[in-house]
Formats: sequence, C-alpha cells, structure tokens
Amino acid sequence: MTDVLESMRRIFVPIHKEGYPFILIALFATIVLAWLWSPLGWIGTILTVWVCYFFRDPPRVTPVREGLVVSPADGRVNLITTAVPPAELDLPPEPMTRISVFMNVFDCHVNRSPVAGRITQILYTPGLFLNAELDKASEDNERNALVIETAHAKIGVVQIAGLVARRIVSFVKVGNHLSTGERFGLIRFGSRLDIFVPLNAQVLVGLGQTAVAGETVLADLTANEPAREYRVG
Repeated sequence: MTDVLESMRRIFVPIHKEGYPFILIALFATIVLAWLWSPLGWIGTILTVWVCYFFRDPPRVTPVREGLVVSPADGRVNLITTAVPPAELDLPPEPMTRISVFMNVFDCHVNRSPVAGRITQILYTPGLFLNAELDKASEDNERNALVIETAHAKIGVVQIAGLVARRIVSFVKVGNHLSTGERFGLIRFGSRLDIFVPLNAQVLVGLGQTAVAGETVLADLTANEPAREYRVG
C-alpha cells in the first residue's frame, strides 16, 4: 500500500494553492455545461484539467553553489542583451546583462528566486498587456520588480504580465531573505521574467534554450572562464 501511495504521489504533481479557486470555478462550469449538454461537459473537463496543469508546482532540485544565478521561471530564453535596468529597480543607471525567459500558457508559472539574498526593493508598476515576447514589453507592460542583494552583487528580477496574463502575485516583502530556488511569486496565464546581472557575470545559456525554474543555471557571478558559445541543432 505504501508503494502504491508513493507511486501516486510521484505521478500527481502538487498544485499551488493559488490555483484552487480557479479549479473550483472550472469544476462548477463543467457541471453546468454537462447539465446543459453532455458534449459541453467534456469540453469543461478538458478545461479543468488544463487549469490544474497550469497551476502545478513540482519540486525542483536547485544547485546551490555560491555565485550561480538560476532561472526564476520555466520557459524559453528569448533574449540575452545589454540594457539599463528599469528605473523602479533603483539600481545604478548603468548597463547590465538582461536575460529574458518567456513563459507560454503551458509552462509552470510559479517563480523561484534566482539567487540567495535579501530583498531590498519591490515595486509594482501598472501598464499595458502587450505580447510578453516583444522587447518593449519590458517598459510598457504591467510588471513587478524586485532587487535581491547577494554577497557578490544586486540582481534585478522583473515579473512582466503578458497578452493573456492579468495578475502578478507576490509572496514576499522587502527585507525577506530568500534561498536560491525559493518560491517568490506567480504570474497567471502567460508572461515573461527579466533577470538583470552584472556585465562581468558569465552567461551560461543560449537563445532558444528551455529553462527550468530553480534548476537551469543562467549565469555565474564568480566565473573567470571564457564566455560560452552555442549552436542551434
């Protein structure tokens, strides 16, 4: 019996508590649709399963070596560039390396801290809901910006709402200490995260690479080896 329960636990991924209200709404809608016309009930069932899948919160194995910057989100690395961080981060107005991870509606949307450190700044900025893949979404879209101070540098993390996303949820406050890979927020239904690291940090991912929140190493703040090159295969 114990083996069966353990197998079920491994198959069924945990669901974040933020998803429970949406799952209940989907279940209620499914019951109503099935009562009206049974084929509609199947559509509602598929929708309910998708809502459960969207709010999944699987455990992650996080590398904890000092200096590593891990991905705060599941998704695709769609931009690596040099940019001045947003003014609301209150970081020096000097260029930093910006790594953007785009999340589609099928990615896990629980966000995890890219580094271990103390939160020194949080600022929510209202804005538009443009396609989060667009570069200008960093400045025009609704977003929530955090600064995490580590032993080596201050890291900027910006949660950006997307075309479908309409709600950014934060679990933390200024002064909180985070461990690498610790959950700090969630964005509902498609969005993007921008990570700002110092220019001397070694970027360890390539464009188009799939990132896993809390596991994929994006950069190294302490590396002294040559920059890596990538190819699309």
